[in-house]
Amino acid sequence: MRIGIAGAGLLGRLLAWRAAREGHDVTVVDPAAGPDDRIAAGFTAAGMLSPVAELECADANVAELGWRSLALWPQWLAQLDAPVHFAQRGSLVVAHAGDRGSADRWHARIAAQSARHAPLPLGATQLQHLEPAVARGLLAWHIEGEGLIHPVQAMQALQAQAPGVRWRWSSAVRHVAPGRLDDERFDLAVDVRGIGAKDAMPVRGVRGEVVWLHAPGVVLNHPVRLLHPRHRVYLVPRPGDIVVVGASEIESEDRSPVSVRSMVELLAAAHSVLPELAEARVVHAETNLRPALPDNLPKVESTPGLLRINGLFRHGWLIAPALVDDAMKRACS
Repeated sequence: MRIGIAGAGLLGRLLAWRAAREGHDVTVVDPAAGPDDRIAAGFTAAGMLSPVAELECADANVAELGWRSLALWPQWLAQLDAPVHFAQRGSLVVAHAGDRGSADRWHARIAAQSARHAPLPLGATQLQHLEPAVARGLLAWHIEGEGLIHPVQAMQALQAQAPGVRWRWSSAVRHVAPGRLDDERFDLAVDVRGIGAKDAMPVRGVRGEVVWLHAPGVVLNHPVRLLHPRHRVYLVPRPGDIVVVGASEIESEDRSPVSVRSMVELLAAAHSVLPELAEARVVHAETNLRPALPDNLPKVESTPGLLRINGLFRHGWLIAPALVDDAMKRACS
């Protein structure tokens, strides 16, 4: 098949890579200046793969897609020549003692939604064994099976190793219809433009902000999520002594740099979890826009000659492989 893909974000790159490996003729069109122009939200994400923890703002279908994707990621990454950091040692959720009431309600709600993978409460000794650098006195839970991925490495590898794909940069597709990207014809047109697809879906951008810290000597073995009264704050370890801290969630399509308020609040929350971050250095801060639909849940539309996927919100890296796997089977059968 001749497949035209509008959008070179995470979904576009995964779809192009999978379709090219299956022998299809693939063209990808995107407004970014080049493959490393980080306007796609996938570049900015921390890469937490947390089906259970994300039930706080998702549903059982997202969790199921997440578990399927966690099984697919290591298989797909093994087919890439370039290394992509991936780990599946579980994740930690922590809360300060003063937030016990809301933390207990969170635990009861999540346990009721995910009986098979309920968060396991940790005592002080157990927590220190898993994460010695974490502050004493925190309430904590361990969620088995959750993981993390390095988004930048994965985005670069998927684009660089998609055999024979034509990448058309600095070109925005304005209209996607069955078998057409604007006026160009294909056997299958794929619309994964994110917030660029406002002509076709009621998608909006939700601003997210993250901070990269260089923290030599600070050991963090798991992604850690802090139950915070104002933010969903997380800390994610990356190779090279990097800890990524995020993420604010602001109903705005403003792409300007991180605000002072967000920077102060995110770093203060991170320091309260990992006191050793006091001497870490800020490498850089990033902002981006997550594509979200009115219910903040993903949507897939498939008709003859046309495939649309949008609204991945904060769940892109968690659910993309399962969505792509299903879409390829349906569209190319």
